[in-house]
Amino acid sequence: MPTFSFIPARAAVTALLLSLSATSAFAAQLTTLETRWLAAAAPVLAYAKTLNLPIDIIVQPKAGPNDVPLAMGFADGRCKMVLSMRGNPNAETILADVVDDQRDILIEAMAAHEVGHCWRIARGHWHALPAGFTEAGQEIAATPELLELSKQMRETRREEGFSDLVALAWTQWRHPAQYGHVYGWMRKVRDDQPASHGSHDTRAWLQLAPHGGVFAAAAGPFEQATALWSKGLLVPE
Repeated sequence: MPTFSFIPARAAVTALLLSLSATSAFAAQLTTLETRWLAAAAPVLAYAKTLNLPIDIIVQPKAGPNDVPLAMGFADGRCKMVLSMRGNPNAETILADVVDDQRDILIEAMAAHEVGHCWRIARGHWHALPAGFTEAGQEIAATPELLELSKQMRETRREEGFSDLVALAWTQWRHPAQYGHVYGWMRKVRDDQPASHGSHDTRAWLQLAPHGGVFAAAAGPFEQATALWSKGLLVPE
């Protein structure tokens, strides 16, 4: 099943970097699949621009062996939305079990998920707990390395949980009639994780949002996600 996650921004030597206002010359070089994904993500990117989130788009000329189709990185004070479609079998299969006319809404939700990462890191909140929250208890591991790995997985899981909620809050805001479809797909992705409490096991947060009514109507999607995310942090790991 697909994974969508924050990644460290790789060097742009092998990538094509552009601003949100893509040139027509660049657009002509995009593949049909890249064009579809960017078109589906456009409403999310347009909203991010109104918030002055510093997002660049990178289209890799060739995907690496472990690249996911869509990911977010951060370098030089800017967020990097990375599309790794070319030579990436997962780019073709990630939505293979979804009927064609239902795919764009899922791509849009994935884009919202990634922009959720950008929002967190641009505000200086990456891996930070909300005000008033502290780590409780004492974890024990066989080695310091395992202890650090567990901490990293826990921090990543929290960020993934936040961004999953952003994707759902966005869907409720923009496409409320499609909420159940997006939620069901995301829940299946997370239920298919190879192990519980892995870095992308966000079910503690997804179970808080089985319907769109859980999000406060007066707030924006990031603020809506933040409120529900804090509740999920109270669920014992």
